[in-house]
Amino acid sequence: MASRILSRVLTLNNFPKQHSKLQTFSNLFSPGHRALSTSTKCFSLEQERPKFPGSKAKWTEKLEFVHSDLYDGIPVYRVMDRSGQVLQADQDPQLPEEMVVKMYKSMTLLNTMDKILYESQRQGRISFYMTNYGEEGTHIGSAAALDPADLVYGQYREAGILMWRGFPLDSFMNQCYGNELDLGKGRQMPVHYGTKELNFVTISSPLGTQLPQAVGAAYAYKRAQNGLCVACYFGEGAASEGDAHAAFNFSATLECPIIFFCRNNGYAISTPTNEQYRGDGIAGRGPAYGISSIRVDGNDVLAVYNVMKAARDTAVRENRPVLVEAMTYRIGHHSTSDDSSAYRSVDEVRFWDSTDHPISRLRNYMALRGWWDEAKEGEWKKQSKTNIMESFARAEKKLKPDWRLLFTDVYEKMTPGLKDQMREMEEHVSKYKDHYPVQNYAKTTTPLE
Repeated sequence: MASRILSRVLTLNNFPKQHSKLQTFSNLFSPGHRALSTSTKCFSLEQERPKFPGSKAKWTEKLEFVHSDLYDGIPVYRVMDRSGQVLQADQDPQLPEEMVVKMYKSMTLLNTMDKILYESQRQGRISFYMTNYGEEGTHIGSAAALDPADLVYGQYREAGILMWRGFPLDSFMNQCYGNELDLGKGRQMPVHYGTKELNFVTISSPLGTQLPQAVGAAYAYKRAQNGLCVACYFGEGAASEGDAHAAFNFSATLECPIIFFCRNNGYAISTPTNEQYRGDGIAGRGPAYGISSIRVDGNDVLAVYNVMKAARDTAVRENRPVLVEAMTYRIGHHSTSDDSSAYRSVDEVRFWDSTDHPISRLRNYMALRGWWDEAKEGEWKKQSKTNIMESFARAEKKLKPDWRLLFTDVYEKMTPGLKDQMREMEEHVSKYKDHYPVQNYAKTTTPLE
């Protein structure tokens, strides 16, 4: 009887017979029905999901732990092979010749500048330096895909981004020499570049601090609705810092237009990746935070360009963070304070330098299209080296910044306390001038008031 009544109700209300909840309810009144628990189990397992806040899952009766080694790693996206051959035509971004040549010249100019400044440190002419050998493709490919007005937070190995944006050679040299023309007025270590005009936040030494700062800037961009995004660069070693995890979580929950760009170059100073983490790299962490993630061949400048272009579109159009992991290799030492031969073999470094270098790969791509040849290569090498050496010589001849800037360049107007301190310092230097190389320092025209 009950079954017939319910069937009549369903017919009158035009409900389909297969409607899952009501069909199950109907079966409870069917003659001969003996297993209420079976129907209830079917109802709860198949029709309802767990309602625990903060998770997306189904029920299971299998006691299984999730192991990372049960999954294939996130694939590495690429456009061309080591010989410069495009693997799928529809993935070639079809950039114009002049743009590709600019990319190549920026990468090789950076490489030549690195060699000269590295040697200058070895000769005692500057105090410190970090090269970018092997990672040029990550710099230029990503920088070319960004809007020049997008804000960049670098770690300390992103000089190529500045080079792409037009940072003059003189500015690179002045910063490394810390002379009177240095934008940072000699207060930073070499390679700690920064320029407001090119939307590049000054680099700081503490590892990972730029990550949460970049999220804050991205949140401000979101509120301003200015159509721009923030690009934050870091290494896989910095991803182990607490600041990285805080930044990932804040960016996802606040839905910020930011691109996290991780250069996974194999080593955090002397620590190889297999001693840093056990998971699937850095891109594997993105989904856990609710961040769209991708892994790209960092030695393929065209692939990096494609990925960064798509990531920027997502960040700006959808106000969502994106995590990009660029797989590359640090051919040079970590810095002039490091000797990488102590923790990796010469053969390993030679393989990456000779077999899978981003510069040679792009040169092959251009040669296949008739855009580059040996004559152009020789001419460009000569010209670029001359330009760098001339800039190098100019920077070396400049005086150091006036030490009085330590007092006059703190506040818009000097406080009485700072004035007193500066007068005491002046008296001290004047009294012991034979012990201070005052002739090497410029005289500022900054007024005391």
